[in-house]
Amino acid sequence: MYEKILVPFDGSPTSEQALKEAAGLALKMGAQVRLLHIIDPLTHAVGFVRPEVYQSDFLPAAMKGAETMLRKACDQLTAQGIQAEIRLLENLDAQVAPLVIDEARQWGARLIVLGTQGRRGLARMFLGSDAEQIARTSPVPVLLVRLPAAAPANTQPGASA
Repeated sequence: MYEKILVPFDGSPTSEQALKEAAGLALKMGAQVRLLHIIDPLTHAVGFVRPEVYQSDFLPAAMKGAETMLRKACDQLTAQGIQAEIRLLENLDAQVAPLVIDEARQWGARLIVLGTQGRRGLARMFLGSDAEQIARTSPVPVLLVRLPAAAPANTQPGASA
């Protein structure tokens, strides 16, 4: 059913949780997993660096760090017997959602598994939601994964705090 699973991955706790879900599905279905990371130059720009220095120093360091992160996650999958690969893209002034959708189409993904913060209200309005945009525009099913809710510190009946 889901022979190819695309997992946008940034190393955050929510993307780690999405990776766990994708791994479980891949094991059950014998699916391939592609880990996708998109480098956004604005997240690495400090504003005081000349463009040529950014290109020669900052961007290569960001790419190397992202590749190391992806390789580590990919190694975790292959250690479980899952066929996995990585894809690293540089965002050249585009929104993330269309890049993820394009990657899913080009690779032939049958499912996108994506971590989400689950923001609501003003936080979602001002920050936007890549996960929501991907879910709305994806040509394939999207599984949105949130971190598990934290358990209450003391759940025994009659216990006092």
